[in-house]
Amino acid sequence: MQLLTSWWILIFRWRTLLLLLVLLIALLPQCISVRMSDRKIADYFASRPVKPTFGTINVHDRSIHYACIGSTHSRADTLPPVLFIHGSPGAWDAFIGFFADSSLYNRAQLIAVDRPGFGKSGLGKPERSLSAQATYIAPLLRLSHSSRKPILVGHSMGGPVAARLAMDYPEQVGGLILVAPSIDPDLEKKEWYRPIGNVFPFRQWLPTELDVSNQEIMALKGELQHMMPLWATIRVPVVVIQGEDDSLVPPGNAAFAKRMLTNAPVTIQMIPNMNHFIPWRRPDLIHDAILHQLTINQSINNQKP
Repeated sequence: MQLLTSWWILIFRWRTLLLLLVLLIALLPQCISVRMSDRKIADYFASRPVKPTFGTINVHDRSIHYACIGSTHSRADTLPPVLFIHGSPGAWDAFIGFFADSSLYNRAQLIAVDRPGFGKSGLGKPERSLSAQATYIAPLLRLSHSSRKPILVGHSMGGPVAARLAMDYPEQVGGLILVAPSIDPDLEKKEWYRPIGNVFPFRQWLPTELDVSNQEIMALKGELQHMMPLWATIRVPVVVIQGEDDSLVPPGNAAFAKRMLTNAPVTIQMIPNMNHFIPWRRPDLIHDAILHQLTINQSINNQKP
């Protein structure tokens, strides 16, 4: 009897480990952006002529960390701002390559934020509400002293956060660039492994970033449903860049944007043979969209009396 009991315990342990392995394999492909250490970030910019600065803003019970960079030829904070919002999981350095691009930082003040629960913005403390995330990030819209409104670049989970900022703070947003954005509630997958990752002992075994990601993605469908009546309030230019072979965020999200943004000029770029990781595989598309939006923004600003 004791031998039989030990055998069943062994089988249970192996099944538990196997299930955990499957869970991690399912989640890890979304971790294309691994948070860089301060040392690696310093090394990355060591030989570059312009280096980022870092700061925090305190909003209610949160401390939100951000990085920014701009030309040394003029006050960086007078340049038109571009705010990058990363996916899930991730950190501001998901966009570090753009911070090294002089054709961008000579024309704009680039700002990238650690979303709540990631990086240095309360790592491990998830924020499931998109409205609350927008509230925490909103002060960065007023960081610049430029007369031009910020352009928001949101990738994946950063897409609905950027959209929510445009909905809740319409007078402070000048344009949106949504890259493979998770915005259509009907296209949110009901992934069997996510509830498993939310219970003991699996949640305790998950890496911190994966746990935060799992928590906010589980709540995403409901959050997107709350946003449905608000899409028509967005009136700024919107560019959606979507890979046709994206297995994480279905391409139908781009069609959803076109359908819902009834009062905004919308440009859809469907990229053949492209997966979810556009910021790393085709950063040129985002680069060109930013420069185009900056030109439009400047034209609009010049037309004001």
